[in-house]
Amino acid sequence: MTLLEILVSLGILAMISILIYGAFDSMARGKKGETMRVDRARQGRGAVDRMAREIQAAYLSMHFPQNQYLNTRTTAFVGQSGRDFDRLDFTSFAHLRVDKESKESDQCEIGYFVAKDPNVPDKLDLVRREQTPIDLDPIRGGVVNVLAENVESLDIRYLDAMTGLWVETWDTMQLTGQPGRMPMEVRIQLTMKAVKNEPAYVYTTKILIPIREPLTFGVPK
Repeated sequence: MTLLEILVSLGILAMISILIYGAFDSMARGKKGETMRVDRARQGRGAVDRMAREIQAAYLSMHFPQNQYLNTRTTAFVGQSGRDFDRLDFTSFAHLRVDKESKESDQCEIGYFVAKDPNVPDKLDLVRREQTPIDLDPIRGGVVNVLAENVESLDIRYLDAMTGLWVETWDTMQLTGQPGRMPMEVRIQLTMKAVKNEPAYVYTTKILIPIREPLTFGVPK
């Protein structure tokens, strides 16, 4: 073989190698993109489903000790409106006991809000706060865990049974809000960031709240 033939062979092998590398690289990028799409869809659906289950178990209670200084807990349903990210804190029968012998009830405080990821710039996550047992501050405390990553917006609306209108805020703790009264329905719209050039992922649901009146059984009249 002459030197020219060797150079031509090497050039052909180099071109074939480049084509094979390009094909494998395209497959790897496609697989990565599809994995991201599936994971984002799974997180969005899972987050909305969990929020719906726990909001359905929301409640208020009128059970207080006669001596107010002995009161150790407050039940509430507080929805706050933001520009792109709303927040909801409430008491619920949604606590799951992990330890069989633990002295815990199913009552807890739950909060949903969007927070910045401390490790990734410009990344926002939907997080869930749970506090058990219930204390005197129903919108703070507890353990915070991520429900869904890469959130673009969270919109929560409340259906007022008295007016038949959807409102952006709800507060059972304020006299100027809705004291002692739960919304009839809650509407959640969660928008996840798009993957590459695809449209954003939008998940919407409506939740009917069964326990709309405060619990009063056992309270003397």
